This record gives sequence, structure tokens and C-alpha cells, in this order.
Amino acid sequence: LAETIKILNDDDALELFKKTLPSPSLLQLKVTAKTVRQRAMRALRAAGGAHDPRLGSVLLALAGKSGGFEKVLGMVDEMVTLLGSEQKADDDKKAYC
Repeated sequence: LAETIKILNDDDALELFKKTLPSPSLLQLKVTAKTVRQRAMRALRAAGGAHDPRLGSVLLALAGKSGGFEKVLGMVDEMVTLLGSEQKADDDKKAYC
């Protein structure tokens, strides 16, 4: 392991790396909370948020500027739990019928 680190830290390795990538091709992007919120709202609208009141309430919470994502994440967790229990009830009913 020490020998590998020594090879990678060598000046020859640096020169080879500079020749391989003549321009900076690795770019780090900064994503703001506003961008994340907009993407989430687009995804929820595409999933039918206007027709499902549960998704509509998540959309409404995302549209609000004052709150953070904690409340939204809590609502999503509650929705997942509810859907899981509804699915279990449906499976039980199907097995019964």
C-alpha cells in the first residue's frame, strides 16, 4: 500500500495525469436548496400531485418558503407508512377472498 501511494505521489504520475487531462474535466456542481425544492415539486406534479390530496399537501408544503424539509420528510414518511398498511390490508383481503 505504501509503495502504491509513493508511485501515485511521484512527479512522473503528476505529469502523466496532466497530459491525460489537458483541461479541467472534473467539475463540482453546487446545488441550492431552491433547486432541490423545484426538482421535487416537478417530480411530484409529474406523479399526479394535483389529483392526489396527499401529494398535494406535500406540494403545498414544498411551495411554502418558511418551512424546511423536516416537515415534508415527515409527511412523506407518514405517507409511506400509510401506503404500506393499506397494501397489507389489500393483500389480506385478497387472500381472504
